[in-house]
Amino acid sequence: MAVYQVGDIVRMKKQHPCGSAEWEILRVGIDFRLKCTGCGHQIMIPRKQVEKNTREIRHQEV
Repeated sequence: MAVYQVGDIVRMKKQHPCGSAEWEILRVGIDFRLKCTGCGHQIMIPRKQVEKNTREIRHQEV
């Protein structure tokens, strides 16, 4: 099971309409708040859907 943390960048299977497939995690819980790295659009999405559609996680450097 992957570990998701605030500040991580996730690459999703499908692209956002702006063309970017990478999202920054702003909130972690039952629902995730994600911000598109291309256009800045924010969405709330269920954890199960994020886990299913994630291709890659880039962890924030501490």
